[in-house]
Amino acid sequence: MPNRERVLSLEEAAERLGVHYMTAYRYVRLGRLPARQVNGRWTVRPADLAVLARESGAPRGRKGEPKLSRYRERLLTRLLAGDEPGAWGVVESALTSGSQPPDFYLGALAPALREVGDRWADGTITVAEEHRASAVASRLVGRLGPRFVRRGRRRGTIVLGAAPGDEHALPTAILADLLRGEGYAVIDHGANTPLDSFVSAARAADALVAVGVSVGSGGNERSVRAVVRAVHRAVPDVPVLVGGPAVRDERSARAMGADGWAADGVGVIALLEPSTRKRS
Repeated sequence: MPNRERVLSLEEAAERLGVHYMTAYRYVRLGRLPARQVNGRWTVRPADLAVLARESGAPRGRKGEPKLSRYRERLLTRLLAGDEPGAWGVVESALTSGSQPPDFYLGALAPALREVGDRWADGTITVAEEHRASAVASRLVGRLGPRFVRRGRRRGTIVLGAAPGDEHALPTAILADLLRGEGYAVIDHGANTPLDSFVSAARAADALVAVGVSVGSGGNERSVRAVVRAVHRAVPDVPVLVGGPAVRDERSARAMGADGWAADGVGVIALLEPSTRKRS
């Protein structure tokens, strides 16, 4: 039986090309790099990557190109230790080595936070350690946020918030920065957003493109469904996306009434492209 060709994650493809994560995604969006989504994440065939690398003008991987996996492990250690200065030192090291803030979010910070959540879920770290890591990560995001500001015309507005009863603010904060970096105006309500806040913000938003509901922990499915129904009634033509650490696949998101789901920020940006083009 022939061996199946191992596919690469988009992060791995970016590292091999020597470009930033978001640059690799733009290659996908423009059709220069064939890719497909598997469980909400982009995957690339090595053969297709080789074709792009041979094209004239396509960047080549360079010796010494920053490997975000290395920073991810260092960051995870500092987060679990509650060491904010050490964690910021990892951020500065990555940025100095050529990583851009979106790549650091997607390739280091978000995976490190997923690992923290997984370790808490399987009992290998305590609730106190999980809270300590999240607190440090929140302060890192606060310091990095201004670097995502993009000048020029806005591509529309996205309303974000964690579901009612959900106390996790980090997922929406990270996504909000990534979307701002792509030229969207973002209204981020943070943790435990009341249903009425989603609805009033959606109705008042200028050039509303989508509403995003984050689910950081299980048990809030009923409140998520209520938010989705209310937003659909208030702004019928606007898609409602449901995601976050507690929503691992599209089927789960659809069961809560969502119009779409993605595994990470790049996936969300890809989902928004058709709606953005309609408004152009």
